[in-house]
Amino acid sequence: MQSEEMSERSFEIRDADVADVPIIMQLIRDLTTYERAPNDVIATEQDLREVLFGAEPAAKVVIAFEDAAPVGFAVYFFNFSTWLGRPGLYLEDLFVKPEMRGRGCGRALLVHLAKIARDHNCGRMEWAVLTWNDPAIEFYKKLGAMPLEEWRVFRLAKEEIGKLAETQAAEPRRGIEA
Repeated sequence: MQSEEMSERSFEIRDADVADVPIIMQLIRDLTTYERAPNDVIATEQDLREVLFGAEPAAKVVIAFEDAAPVGFAVYFFNFSTWLGRPGLYLEDLFVKPEMRGRGCGRALLVHLAKIARDHNCGRMEWAVLTWNDPAIEFYKKLGAMPLEEWRVFRLAKEEIGKLAETQAAEPRRGIEA
C-alpha cells in the first residue's frame, strides 16, 4: 500500500481497497454534482467492486483523508504512448470536496500520482478537464500542465459501441480516412 503524509496538513493519501467502495461511490456522486450532472451516475457499488477490485482491475483509486475523513480522490489507469514507447498515466477523475479546496489536497493528490508515474517510468500524465471549469484549468496551468488545443476528445457510448461492434468492416466511404 502506498501512503503519503503531508506535513503542513494532516492529509493521508492511500490506495483504495474494496472496503472503500462506499467512500468511492459517494465521492463519485459528489463529483457528478459538482460537474452539473448528478443524475448521470449509473455505477453501483457492485459495479465498482467488480471493475476496480475484480480479476482484471480497469483502474486504480487513491483517496485523500484529513483527520480520517475522506476529502478527495483520484481515479487513474496506465495507457501507452506508441510515439514515446512508454506507458502513461491517465487521470480519469480528480476531485476534492469544494469545502476542502485551497488547502493543498488537490496538489497533494497530483504529487502522489506524479510519483506513481515516475516510479512506473511513464512518459506522460494526461487528463481532460471541462471547458467551463476555469478554476481547475488555472490550477493545472500553475502546476506546469499545458492544454492540448489541437486535440479533441471523442467518445462512443455503450449503445454506439454495440452498434459498431455489430457492423462489418467495410471500405471507407469517399472523403473519410480510415
